[in-house]
Amino acid sequence: MRATALYERLVRFPEGSGSTVPDRAVRDIPGNGLRQIIAQALQSTGDQVVNAKTVLPWLFAALGAPAALIGLLVPVRESGSMLPQAAMVPWVRRYPVRKWLWVAGSSGQALATAAMAVTAATATGTAAGLAVLVALTVFSLSRALSSLASKDVLGRTIPKGQRGQITGLATVLSGVVAITVGLGIRLLGGDDVGPLVVLLGAAALAWVAALVVYAGIREPAEEPAPARADGAGWASRSVALLRDDATFRRFVVVRTLLLVSALSPPFVVALAAEHGGGLGGLGAFVIASGVASLVGGRIFGRWADRSSRGLMTFGAGTASAVILLFLAVLLVPGARGWTLLYPAAYLLLALTHTGVRVARKTYVVDLAHGDRRTEYVAVANTTMGVLLLAAGALSSALALLGAEVALVFLAVLGLAGVLAGRSLPEVSAR
Repeated sequence: MRATALYERLVRFPEGSGSTVPDRAVRDIPGNGLRQIIAQALQSTGDQVVNAKTVLPWLFAALGAPAALIGLLVPVRESGSMLPQAAMVPWVRRYPVRKWLWVAGSSGQALATAAMAVTAATATGTAAGLAVLVALTVFSLSRALSSLASKDVLGRTIPKGQRGQITGLATVLSGVVAITVGLGIRLLGGDDVGPLVVLLGAAALAWVAALVVYAGIREPAEEPAPARADGAGWASRSVALLRDDATFRRFVVVRTLLLVSALSPPFVVALAAEHGGGLGGLGAFVIASGVASLVGGRIFGRWADRSSRGLMTFGAGTASAVILLFLAVLLVPGARGWTLLYPAAYLLLALTHTGVRVARKTYVVDLAHGDRRTEYVAVANTTMGVLLLAAGALSSALALLGAEVALVFLAVLGLAGVLAGRSLPEVSAR
């Protein structure tokens, strides 16, 4: 009863809520919901430390790793967790209960993070950089499995109209941790590797705690999907899904255009470093990321349950507006030296990205049911892994002309996302 009361205080129940999960799972909704909130929050806590955009580059600099290896961090982290998912679908579909796949993925992330901590404590230079990249590759592949399984478990155990709030509440809790980590980074400075070793060790323990919590979810078993009679491979099935399912194809296009909120913040950080701006250095940007999660998680979670399509469109438009306003302010004489400008712009972009992440996760879970959902999630993420590399390469190439040029390109991308997002059907509970 305590779990039910707490869950009802945290999550709003729209009319008809509960009808989109199996009858045998309805009574377990409160307990399952709380476990997923806690497990996701613990996972997000680890993510704040194993962050390829902030903390890991700092670690590489402290270890004396070559700059060329630093440039591989984001592609390995992001694409590594997306590209394999479509290939994993036939294997995942064999399991009637998917929570154990999430547990396995969490175990891999814990071990990989622990390996990073050991490397940071015992090695330096190129050897340390290569070892961390290998561990990050294992981490990303494990995350691909957890990401794929988590959408199935969420769809089977939590009804439509509550799923966005689950993700949002977990985001709020992770925001508190991010603020704490950011304050610690500011206090500890950037030259000592010791505190980073401790942070990585704590992050590994966070994933262990997450898998223990997640293992307690009561997930209704479903019959494993039979093997396809046509013998088609995962690649051909993925292409066929994108070709034949117009709604899903439009979602993938919109999600690509939503990269504006993911790819633009690093350029703001780069401009801050170039012009000596940014109050508090790296710690200020980590804190800004935490504030965005803390403020936006709950608000955007409820918004996504009402209209995940509307939230995606809002996020794309807002990110573009923030970028254009930021660039306009930079034209003011002396503005490039304003210490508050860069963290403020980063905060607004991080806030919109929080909304976009919650919205797209909720949308794809609400869009389909059963193993069709598994295919949607996997093919969308694999496609995004390819498109992320392409968009990242293009924005990086444009950045050779200046970070401002890359930001203009991303702003245009977001404005196109606003137009494309309006063509998506509404799938969330209102």
